[in-house]
Amino acid sequence: MVSTADAPDGASGHSPDGASGGTAADEPTGGEPAGDEPAGDGPAAGPPRSTRRERTGWYFYDWANSAFSTTVVTVFLGPFLTTVTERAAGCAIDADDCTGTVHPLGITVAAGSYFPYLVSLSVLLTVFVLPVMGAVADRSRHKKRLLAGAAFTGAAATAAFALVTGDRYLLGGFLFLIANVAFGASVVVYNSFLPQLGGPDDRDAISSRGWALGYLGGGLLLAVNLVAVTLLSRSGDPQRTLDLARWSIVSAGVWWAAFTLVPLRWLREHPAPDAAAGGNVLTDGFRQLGGTLRGLKAYPLTLFFLLAYLVYNDGIQTVIALASQYGTKELRLEQSTLIVTILLVQFLAFGGSLLLGALARRIGAWKTVLFSLVLWTGVILAAFRLPAEAPLPFMVLGAAIGLVLGGSQALSRSLFSQLIPVGKEGEYYGFYEISDKGTSWLGPLAFGLVFQLTNSYRVGLVSLLIFFVVGFVLLLAVPMRRAVIAAGNTPPRLL
Repeated sequence: MVSTADAPDGASGHSPDGASGGTAADEPTGGEPAGDEPAGDGPAAGPPRSTRRERTGWYFYDWANSAFSTTVVTVFLGPFLTTVTERAAGCAIDADDCTGTVHPLGITVAAGSYFPYLVSLSVLLTVFVLPVMGAVADRSRHKKRLLAGAAFTGAAATAAFALVTGDRYLLGGFLFLIANVAFGASVVVYNSFLPQLGGPDDRDAISSRGWALGYLGGGLLLAVNLVAVTLLSRSGDPQRTLDLARWSIVSAGVWWAAFTLVPLRWLREHPAPDAAAGGNVLTDGFRQLGGTLRGLKAYPLTLFFLLAYLVYNDGIQTVIALASQYGTKELRLEQSTLIVTILLVQFLAFGGSLLLGALARRIGAWKTVLFSLVLWTGVILAAFRLPAEAPLPFMVLGAAIGLVLGGSQALSRSLFSQLIPVGKEGEYYGFYEISDKGTSWLGPLAFGLVFQLTNSYRVGLVSLLIFFVVGFVLLLAVPMRRAVIAAGNTPPRLL
């Protein structure tokens, strides 16, 4: 790690707003852990220090980009782009069942399959882009510029959905691919700042606060858009509803770009000692990535943690992705119930992130994540027993998901920061994001296969238990303290 004294603003440690370094105001205060581990964080001279303003700037990128995850990916984009594609296939805008096809790049694709195929293609692209982006970030002395480039590219592509009218499904697909890949690239750079914002004992709280603010921001914009669509839609006018969905997507791009200005203003650069002072950062990044890939076997415990995360996180992502389908098809719930539940999950995830972050300060992040996986198992079993056509139990279950969702993800992020060799934060978070996104088809595949064999959504949902049980066992088997030391870092007091 690089201490504040190593940063470009010199030994005085000036904060971005011109405050002098070395004062109490510059130290982690106001509820943030002090990060006063005597031995420092690994081989660096001392634990990283950051001002409250800098950490707040970092939190705000979660607030900024969560609008894309919630408003765009989770709610509006799939139905919107599918409707545009069905129009291109010759179906009426309000058709209940469209069997038409489209022909992107000369390939015959069912209109209803276009968006799922785009999601799969974007995942494939991220597998190649994210590690490279991480390697370039590690070699660059200007990570904020990389964050700005990726974030503004994704936000611009999202806002450009204003142009996706009529049957322009190809333009919509192209913009989604750009936005989704840019989103993943920006998150890699963003996460790579985390080890530089605090010492080993700080990061759980820092990560939890960022994740919590992300759920709050994403939920706020989603609530505004859902209210607007509900109030402004007209019965018998599907085109108006489609236009409202399009402008909701555009609003997420504007939100993303506007709030990205906060971290760009308040974050400071913490370049690694061997960051490229000149030369071609891109080619140097590729060279470093090759060296990292060859050296991965030197950190088997870090890879073992990634395997555990890959398994249990796939279960989490599948529950999120299929909850609406389960509520609609199996429980026969109204759309209004699903909307209320989605908002409930978003806002309770804010409190859940902070709650599990507080628990981690008492028992350690590793034990808290293990505890959250037990809770996830309980969520699956409870969902299996939910009665049909009963909105209240479904909402209660949504509340439980919200409380456990944000904390399990935030603490996984901070745990992984302890296992990254110094100077390779970007690359390793690139692999982390691949573990997050690159295997997101496994859970839906298991669910789909079980449903095909049993014709039961309930049994299909229970099949997801395997991800939480196996993920729990794998994570339990990781000797965390030894893994942190093997990566060259100082373990936190509590794991």
